Amino acid sequence: MQASAFTRRCACALLGAFAAAALLSGCSGLSNPFASNRPKPAVLPTITVTADVRADWSYSIGKAGEAVFYPAIAGEAIFVAAADGSIARLENGVQQWRIKAGKPLSAGVGSDGVRVVVGTRQGDVLAFSARDGSPLWQAKVSSEIFAPPLVEDDLIIVRSGDNHIEALDAEGQRKWFYQRPSPSLSLRSTAPLVLADQFILSGFPGGKLVALSSQNGAPIWEGTVALPKGATELERVTDVVSSPATSGPTGCAIAYQGRVTCFDFAQSGNALWSRDISSSAGLSVDTRSVYVTDDNSAVHALDLTSGSSRWKMESLPRRQLTLPQVTSTEYLAAGDVEGYVHLIDKNTGALAGRFKTDGSPIRATPQRLPGGKILVQTQAGRVYVLDVR
Repeated sequence: MQASAFTRRCACALLGAFAAAALLSGCSGLSNPFASNRPKPAVLPTITVTADVRADWSYSIGKAGEAVFYPAIAGEAIFVAAADGSIARLENGVQQWRIKAGKPLSAGVGSDGVRVVVGTRQGDVLAFSARDGSPLWQAKVSSEIFAPPLVEDDLIIVRSGDNHIEALDAEGQRKWFYQRPSPSLSLRSTAPLVLADQFILSGFPGGKLVALSSQNGAPIWEGTVALPKGATELERVTDVVSSPATSGPTGCAIAYQGRVTCFDFAQSGNALWSRDISSSAGLSVDTRSVYVTDDNSAVHALDLTSGSSRWKMESLPRRQLTLPQVTSTEYLAAGDVEGYVHLIDKNTGALAGRFKTDGSPIRATPQRLPGGKILVQTQAGRVYVLDVR
């Protein structure tokens, strides 16, 4: 028997309370009565500072609201956006242009240095000139857009909230379309798609990772990150809502209420190993390790080839950490719910330094810039470039 609307609303609110980094699809208009009852973030521990983190510059673009906005890096330019439709091009912290898209935005930014592309809740894909911000074209996809478009080689790849992936050409015309059935209850993904070795990698509900051809959207292989378990619809939510990550021929992904699994993505898509860790925040990789933030904000370092544990950092419980981004040969960076950026020593898992931004949550993964610098955008809309010394 199909669950009642009341049952679905309760399930949406419950799962929204426990999956901090992801919202349920179809539930964005519902209030979450459990939000005020979430456990408070742990008090920041005293640390021995071995890395000095300072702001090179900061810039205010505007609030993200319920959306998550990722800055786009293209050469010397950084493109940023906000929920009210503001889009700006920055170079060394200096605004080159700033425009209004004419519509509220729910996703962005994607850019190849020629085009700047953002999305809306109505499924509008809006493209602007990276040179001066002038409008280029507007297209429509099947439903709301929560993840930033992927812009690469005259292709604009858009994932919509109904788990469809659509490729547009440089003029906004559809080139191909990949459709996957959606379960009645799933987590909303705001994570960027990943282009690796001419494959587009994307996670889906039900614990699946799919590699698509960037040329025509044909599925090359499909891997199982985790299998749904449990008796109820809520217990069986096992969704890959964070971005996969790759190192050489190895690609890894993690599922909420599931596992982290690494695959031979360049050849067969066969699974290499798995570990039982649940995460909606995600993971990153380098040539040696997989770094995972679990659902209690513990950070794990796992051996890339075997999955064995190298270390585990548990000093920041309940702080709703982003995934631990690899920023240099020495450090990882993760943002938290109170606007702190934490530096973690890659070799030991020790906290090496921290920087307080504007105090609003950091939901978008910190990004790596040349020279070990870190790019961060907060939910209040402040953009920072941090230097580590």
